[in-house]
Amino acid sequence: MTLSRLVVLGMVGAFACGGSRAGVAQTTSDAVREPAVAGRFYPASGDKLDRAVHALLDSAAEARTQDPIAIVAPHAGYVFSGQVAADAYKQVAGRDYDVVVILGANHTQAGFNAIAVYPGRGFRTPLGVASVDQDVARAVVKADVLARLDATPHVDEHSIEVQVPFVQVLFPSARVVPIIVGTDDPETASRFGRALGRTLSGRRALVVASSDLSHYPDAATASRVDAETLNAIATLDVNTAHRVAGDVVARRLPQVATAACGLAPVMAAMAAAKALGASRGVVVSYANSSQVAVGEPDRVVGYGAVVFARDPAPGKSGAREPSPERRPANGRLTAAQGAALVALARDTISRFLDSGTLPLGRSLDIQIPGAGRGAFVTLRKGGELRGCIGRIVSDEPLPQLVSRVAFEAAFRDPRFPPLSAGELGGVDVEVSVLSPPRRIPSPESVVVGRHGVVLHKGGRSAVFLPSVATEQGWDRVALLDNLCGKAGLAGRCWTVGAELEVFEAEVFGGASHR
Repeated sequence: MTLSRLVVLGMVGAFACGGSRAGVAQTTSDAVREPAVAGRFYPASGDKLDRAVHALLDSAAEARTQDPIAIVAPHAGYVFSGQVAADAYKQVAGRDYDVVVILGANHTQAGFNAIAVYPGRGFRTPLGVASVDQDVARAVVKADVLARLDATPHVDEHSIEVQVPFVQVLFPSARVVPIIVGTDDPETASRFGRALGRTLSGRRALVVASSDLSHYPDAATASRVDAETLNAIATLDVNTAHRVAGDVVARRLPQVATAACGLAPVMAAMAAAKALGASRGVVVSYANSSQVAVGEPDRVVGYGAVVFARDPAPGKSGAREPSPERRPANGRLTAAQGAALVALARDTISRFLDSGTLPLGRSLDIQIPGAGRGAFVTLRKGGELRGCIGRIVSDEPLPQLVSRVAFEAAFRDPRFPPLSAGELGGVDVEVSVLSPPRRIPSPESVVVGRHGVVLHKGGRSAVFLPSVATEQGWDRVALLDNLCGKAGLAGRCWTVGAELEVFEAEVFGGASHR
């Protein structure tokens, strides 16, 4: 699969709460449900999928509770929501379960408002077949009038499928019970959840609710409304969650299509968890699709991890512990912070090549005074340029920006083919953190070797980092002439009618820091 196809399919995974093709159901008790979104939402290769799940779990938030009963995890493509899903599963890692009940949303069957329990013997992923606990499945159907054995809504549904690999990695001996909750009526969801809780009483069971959050506002709006929804879910009160989610949609905020596309399974899980003794909910983590290197800020999907637990102890914040050096002295980064950014840039590239996942960079909390700071990532192989992409100014947090431009330098620089896995070991990674650009009155203000230069003229623009002129042996005139050429303009274009800006750069990594 090509890089462009993988990223495009990953984007589909981020924004998939619409309809899908109709499938032909497997209805026999010995049927195995085949993967519908392997190679789209997660890797189609078993080895690569195993690496992806382990990579995500290795970077996941630590446990926030002592006695978890149920979790809420997102269900978009792993490249977007996999890290938050891993945060949810990390809350229950190391425990021993006989059965994992996965409550999914209905994205594919218009008008379906019942509860579909998968009747077959297994769910297949590239990791193998996860066995279905058919005894529990039948008991669930007996316990609630709306529940029925029905494979049809499961055929193309992704919300359960993307959860199964996490279960297979963490709990290889556990059986699963896939259930699609197709009604968002709070009373019905509560009744089913209570019935599910009674069915699971006395068993070593985990309940997983599969849900994304808001679709498709800008990042700032998503962060705001998703916090409301997550806090409501953490109350463990079904009516509160239903009311808050409804209020979010009722406000008719721009591009907000839903507050939680898996609200029905979440409400059922809340009721089941309470029936099993849960006393509180804890929001573990949050992110939206703009926060990964391939996301865009204007149209996002929100993702949250929540755990419902019996223990009464207060939980920790959902965010990972920040770096102790948050604000660099005098606006400059320390060597340790620079090294951490280089490591993040390399990790972004290597993780995508190895497992199709991407880091969030949330363990770094580096705040630099001055609005609009930019960053570039430069890749060199054997001393020759292999990719260089950046932003002169950006409102993104610095770690998020560095991860984004590292991905683009490796895979989207139009001057080079996408970087391959075999090349990475011989590639030097350099991160340049820029000062805010400032306009200069004349070309004579450019200091070669100290200043990066941005040229604007006639709707065209170009930029050179401070190191370029030094590496090429250019003086000021040669620097500016070549900048004109890079912009597609004639030499000496800078002498009349051009606007010039300069900036400085703190440079980390490169060949001497490999």
